[in-house]
Amino acid sequence: MQNVKRILIVDDDDEIREIIGEMLQSFGYECEMACDGIEALAKVKLDVDLVLTDIVMSKMDGFEVVRRIRKQSEFRDLPIIVVTSLASKDDRLRAVESGANDFIVKPIDPAELKVRTDSLLRMKEIQDTIKRHEEELEQKVQKRTESLRNTLDEMVDAQRKTYEAYMDTIRRLAIAAEYRDEGTAAHIMRMSHYSAVIAKGLKFSPGEVEIILQASPMHDVGKIGIPDGILLKKGKLNEEEWDVMKDHTNIGSRILSGSSSEFLKAGEVIAMSHHEKWDGSGYPNGLAGEDIPLFGRICAVADVFDALTTKRPYKEAMGNEEAFEIIRKGRDSHFDPKIVETFFDRLDKILEIQKEYQEGKVKTKILDIDRLRY
Repeated sequence: MQNVKRILIVDDDDEIREIIGEMLQSFGYECEMACDGIEALAKVKLDVDLVLTDIVMSKMDGFEVVRRIRKQSEFRDLPIIVVTSLASKDDRLRAVESGANDFIVKPIDPAELKVRTDSLLRMKEIQDTIKRHEEELEQKVQKRTESLRNTLDEMVDAQRKTYEAYMDTIRRLAIAAEYRDEGTAAHIMRMSHYSAVIAKGLKFSPGEVEIILQASPMHDVGKIGIPDGILLKKGKLNEEEWDVMKDHTNIGSRILSGSSSEFLKAGEVIAMSHHEKWDGSGYPNGLAGEDIPLFGRICAVADVFDALTTKRPYKEAMGNEEAFEIIRKGRDSHFDPKIVETFFDRLDKILEIQKEYQEGKVKTKILDIDRLRY
């Protein structure tokens, strides 16, 4: 069943309202009546399909009625016809500028009234159909977007779990190597965070800082391949034993080689180069200066500082000031001078990490590296 269109007639003359109403009802329309602009602004909310308003009215003229209706967003597309005895071009332009769609000059011709109302009501019906279609389409899009968002959330959660499991495996590999050497998980935490602090001080990007944070714990993974008789020997190693020990750099590099992972690639570089020295006297390749990969140069400072200040079965922990002096003396010989400078520039963060990851306090953090905001 087709809905009957409802038209609001606004005129302060009772007789004219009745005449116009009879005309419109003869065309098959329902009518609402308003005797002034105030009543019109109230009744326009009665789900009307078109407004027919006089211009010359007391209290509020038709131009103002049209303007106030148009200020309400829900009536932006409501068809409005002004009825006026004013026939000048300026008046017609003013009616259009106020927001009217059309105008009819008094006395009203029934045929003209029918043509103009029919035309505007057809236009409104088309606009309403488009709006309904857009609303239905928007609802479908919202449902599909919500479904897609849920799917993406599940995918992100799965990827995050996969990433965490992957990083957990890397840390466990590094910890396994440390325990063979009577090292500790705390050493791994401190050394990796020291490296990240230095990298941040060297203006590494956040992604690069993350790589060295996660890759540096693998620096001694090659010790897995060193015989216990040499790795765990309490006394000083002889020359032959020392050559075997130094080979942990090559072993670590081979263990980590061939991976597509950025973390393992960086770990391979660090494992091979963290014992090289700035003056070329290090091992395994005797590289010097900037020929030593930057990740290796950073980890050299971080690893030595932590080794000096950590107690091991074969030595006592050195005090920070004494360790600082050794780092300073190693500038230009053992260590890259720029990295030494950065280390001391960020000493407050270094000491914060040293305190955070004390021996015996990191058991709950082994699998959840507490990333400090450097």
